[in-house]
Amino acid sequence: MTEGPYEAEDEGRRLRLAVMQVSRRRFLGGLGAAGIAAAFLAACGGSEDDPTPSTTAGSTGSATGTAASTGTAEAPGTPAAADAFPVTIEHEFGNTTVEQASTRVVAAGFNEVDFLLAFGVVPVGVRDFIGTYDETKRPWAMDLIGASNLVDIGGTEIDFERVAGLNPDLIMAVYAFLDDGAYTNLSGIAPTVTAPAGGATWQEQTRITGLALGQEQKAEELLGDIEARFAAVADEHPEFEGKTLAIVWGTGDPGAQFYLLPPTDLRAQFFYNMGFVPPEKTGEISAEEVNLLDQDVVAVFGWAEESMAGNPLFQTLAAVQEGRVTYIPWESDLAGALGFSSPLSIPYAIDIAAPLLALTLAGNG
Repeated sequence: MTEGPYEAEDEGRRLRLAVMQVSRRRFLGGLGAAGIAAAFLAACGGSEDDPTPSTTAGSTGSATGTAASTGTAEAPGTPAAADAFPVTIEHEFGNTTVEQASTRVVAAGFNEVDFLLAFGVVPVGVRDFIGTYDETKRPWAMDLIGASNLVDIGGTEIDFERVAGLNPDLIMAVYAFLDDGAYTNLSGIAPTVTAPAGGATWQEQTRITGLALGQEQKAEELLGDIEARFAAVADEHPEFEGKTLAIVWGTGDPGAQFYLLPPTDLRAQFFYNMGFVPPEKTGEISAEEVNLLDQDVVAVFGWAEESMAGNPLFQTLAAVQEGRVTYIPWESDLAGALGFSSPLSIPYAIDIAAPLLALTLAGNG
């Protein structure tokens, strides 16, 4: 994903919003430019060649899609509570009131479609999940989408005319990186729900989605199920407890500089919820500080093992020599699942990651 030609102030705002973590803006204040860029890449789960998300006012992206279905389809899910509406949801642009249960929902956030599907709602329009991962084949969601036609409303830019043509009665944009103009455009089409100031965790996004759909109880059930899944992994793999795990987010030239996801990032929290603990230092790591990567387990996203074979400093690490490094391509379902970080994708990622990490910790990475 290359940096776009926008102004520094707008760039900083978009990059801060792009970090899907407990507070997507908080930790970036201590990063240099390279660290911020790496954190931004973390949000998309893509490579450095991916386009930079730039959802600005008046954009009319060239996204293509199939014809709209007649309405928002219902996958198996919990119906909206009869007394759930009207409901007013506060967010970074003010507040939005949803007057009644929605029948035509547009998913304007990059991962928004997964959250809607988790509540049994198939949207009429979806945002492209930009990056290397092919989200059209993600295994955790395909059964719920079925034969429904999901109109592509754009990737790096939202096609507002296409959104309007879908006649939505609700637009979910919690993970959309909107600026004021884009929010004005969307909210002029239909009630639009975005993230609170400072961003939203996947748990908060789940609750916001449930609130907007009149399914608050379902939201708590989804969260409880995932918490139970993490607890089960901790019970099944007591060897994870207290072991250090470094998460290398591979961007730029392999090994020229390293970026370790901080424990506040959701992708990092995924691993630490299994019992692992973060290294003492995260964020930007220079090539000369490569010894800080030498943890009980090293998970390298994006960079292939072959690309790191010629890096003499990296090859000196005990973790490398003892087989305690695992390499996760951007195109993999695990990277895609963590990129979506949704109630649907997280359980799928747990099923892949738990045995993978057990093998890696044992020196079979």
